Amino acid sequence: MSNGNLPEQIVFRIRRFSPGRDKEPVWKEYRVAYEAGMTVLDGLWRIKESIDPTLAWRASCRMGVCGSCGMLINGSAMLGCNTQISELASSVVSVAPLPNFPIVRDLVPDLQLLFDDHAALSPYIIRADSAEQENPTGEYYQTSKEMETYLQFTYCIKCACCMAACPTCATDALYSGPMALTQAHRYNTDTRDDGFEVRKQVLAGEAGPWRCHFAGECSRVCPKGVDPAKAIQFMKRQLVADALGLRKKRPLAPLLKKPEGIQRRPGIAEAPEPTVG
Repeated sequence: MSNGNLPEQIVFRIRRFSPGRDKEPVWKEYRVAYEAGMTVLDGLWRIKESIDPTLAWRASCRMGVCGSCGMLINGSAMLGCNTQISELASSVVSVAPLPNFPIVRDLVPDLQLLFDDHAALSPYIIRADSAEQENPTGEYYQTSKEMETYLQFTYCIKCACCMAACPTCATDALYSGPMALTQAHRYNTDTRDDGFEVRKQVLAGEAGPWRCHFAGECSRVCPKGVDPAKAIQFMKRQLVADALGLRKKRPLAPLLKKPEGIQRRPGIAEAPEPTVG
C-alpha cells in the first residue's frame, strides 16, 4: 500500500483486556481519519481523545528514544511512535500488547520480569577500586577503538520488542532474554569493566545464552539496530573460551588524573554540583 492508496479512514483493530474484570481478551475496532505522516501512536491518541477514553497504553517521548510504546503491530513487535501507518501496507492496523509478558491492561505489558533479569546481570561497571567510583578523582582512559567494540550494544532503549519476538522467551521462564544478555555482553566487553566473573555466575547457568537457538527475531525487530543475536553469539564464544582456559584477560582501562595547571577559559562556567548522592 502506498501513500496514494490509503483510504480516508483507517481501521484500528485493538486487543482489549483488563485482568480482574474481563474473562478473556476481546478485539474492538475503531475508525480513525487518516492524515499524511500519521503514526500508530497518533492513531491511538485520536481514539483515546475522540472515541474511547478508556483505552490504555504506555508512551512518553514520541521520538523513538524512550522505548515505552513497544506493542505488537500487525503481528510484529514495533514502537508505536516510530511506525508510519503508510508503511504497514494495510488499511487495517492490528494492535496488541507485547507477548511473553503479563498484561496490566489493554496494550500495557508488565515489564517487571525484563527489569529483574536486567538487574540480575549487574548492568554497570564493576571494578575493585570501588572507592574511586564512589568519589572519582579522574577518568578511566579508553581509546575510540576500544569503545567501538561495544558501542552498538549501548543503543538499547529497553523497549522489550526483542523479548516479545524471542521464541525462547515464550517457552522458557528461566532464560534472561536478549535484552539482558546483550547488556551483560556490553559491560563484559567494556575495557573499563572487570565484572566478568560476577556476571558469569548467572551466564553459565540456565538463565544464560545457551538456551538461545539463534532464531534472530530479536535483531530483526530491534528499532535501534542493536543486534542482540550478534551479542549473544559473541557471549557464547567468550564463555567457551573461559571454560577452556583460553580467554585472555585484557588489561583494565587505566585511571587518568586531572592534569595539573589546567585553567578554564574565561567565560566558561564550572559544572554544577551533583544533585544525586
